[in-house]
Amino acid sequence: MKHNVIGMCPVCDAKLKVVRLQCDRCKTGIDGNFEMDKFSYLTSEQKEFIEIFVKNRGNIKEIEKDLGISYPTVRRNLDQVIEALGYNVKPSEEEVNKKEILEKLSLGELTSEEALKRLKGE
Repeated sequence: MKHNVIGMCPVCDAKLKVVRLQCDRCKTGIDGNFEMDKFSYLTSEQKEFIEIFVKNRGNIKEIEKDLGISYPTVRRNLDQVIEALGYNVKPSEEEVNKKEILEKLSLGELTSEEALKRLKGE
């Protein structure tokens, strides 16, 4: 039975390290303290998402079909993978604009009708 290497400790959620490598053919073993690559620390769901993303060459419509999920869910999954790999996710202009509109609405600077029009792009 083949098992995949896990990247995170199941007890404390700290990153795990590889301490022994062994050749299947000649049984040569190498002990040490080896770092795993960034992808080793992703969850199995994140790895599956990356595989489907690459298979579909980043085509969001095809990813939606393969996974049976909506565009916002594809974006959220992609953002989670980007963050898990150690990069910052910058919100899109559209997301920033929506946030600003909702802030102005909560501060009373816009009426609900004005906010709705702006959110719809009118």
